[in-house]
Amino acid sequence: MPRLVVRLCAGLSLLSLVALRGEAQQPAGRTAEASAARARAIVLRPELLARARARLRADDAALRPAYDKLLDDARKALEAPLVAVTQKPASLLPPSGDPHDYFSLSPYWWPDPSKPDGLPYIRRDGETNPESKRDLDQPRVARLGSTLQTLALAYYFSGDARYAARAAEQLRTWFLDPATRMNPHLRFAQLVRGDMRERGSGIIDTRWFIESVDAAVLLEGSPSWRPEDAEALRRWMAEYLRWLRTSPNGRQESRARNNHGSWYAAQTAALALYVGDTAAVREILRGIPARIGWQITAAGEQPIENERTRSMHYAYFNIEALSRLAEIGREVGVDLWAAQAPEGGSVRRAMDHVARYVARPSEWPGKQIDAIEVDLYLTPMRRTMAALPEADYTAVLRELPATLVREDRSALLYPDRRN
Repeated sequence: MPRLVVRLCAGLSLLSLVALRGEAQQPAGRTAEASAARARAIVLRPELLARARARLRADDAALRPAYDKLLDDARKALEAPLVAVTQKPASLLPPSGDPHDYFSLSPYWWPDPSKPDGLPYIRRDGETNPESKRDLDQPRVARLGSTLQTLALAYYFSGDARYAARAAEQLRTWFLDPATRMNPHLRFAQLVRGDMRERGSGIIDTRWFIESVDAAVLLEGSPSWRPEDAEALRRWMAEYLRWLRTSPNGRQESRARNNHGSWYAAQTAALALYVGDTAAVREILRGIPARIGWQITAAGEQPIENERTRSMHYAYFNIEALSRLAEIGREVGVDLWAAQAPEGGSVRRAMDHVARYVARPSEWPGKQIDAIEVDLYLTPMRRTMAALPEADYTAVLRELPATLVREDRSALLYPDRRN
């Protein structure tokens, strides 16, 4: 097993919420300040958020485009409908018949053209069946995580209580309200038509719960997110975490050697940290150096992901999960950023390898059957630069569309230390 480097992390705290120039505001008050000071980060770094906020207060032009885009997204989120797991039509209920049970279809499975009824479905890797995106829960949970992060960050940076109120309402709708709450399990995620046996691989759908708990931390202290709400959410997440770690589905997914196993670890570690089970966090993180060893070569390649038809996308996707785990490790004194397999593989080397092709995806040596979404790569590149002083992808960023780079939210989450 690769050697794991361990260090103690300095305690981090969220600073009080303040309003920035040019945005409507409602002061958060002493309650918000006291609660935020006690809050722990999950993946987001409080000291970097505070640095970005201070720079915005000083009218830093470099961060203003990302802030303006964030607020534009947040204003749209205020008007968008809330999402709930119970919004499935009666014709699309899971096998249990309970609308509170999460239900999705595996995206790369299609009707078998050789069968009159198309059943059972057959797999076409990398080709998304539109059926999996229509009125099932996977698109809803993605909107949940994205919306919660948008609203919580807008609240943090602007101090406008409207954003906190809407985020709190969305959290209660998905997780807490008896009429709309999700049951805390994922038995019916990514099922396959014609073979509706439960599959552990569907657990990757709820990776968006990481954004959800980070958002909940940022809301603590807001009058809209009461202590009893926070306690109820922690109870829900603790119950879901127990299911993830003890169910046959979860145990199956924990053994996955590709990005699915990485995302399972990222989810369980994030939820364990949120509910305060730091022993479980450390236990989960102890297995990550071995994962780095079998997933990443000394050249930074990821052979398992390279087998896919969307290999560049999945190389990024696995780095995103591993880098989140490295950030979670900072909160419990486990330095995964420094973890290196005996063969030389590391998260940094995987990021270095992918970064070479972000501005030139046509040169990627593996198979990639669809277009690359360049913006997805900005967060892990900036996160890596924030964590490792020797990592520098600024030359790559300069090759990308300037507006995209300036407006991307990652500029606020991981402000450039050189500016």
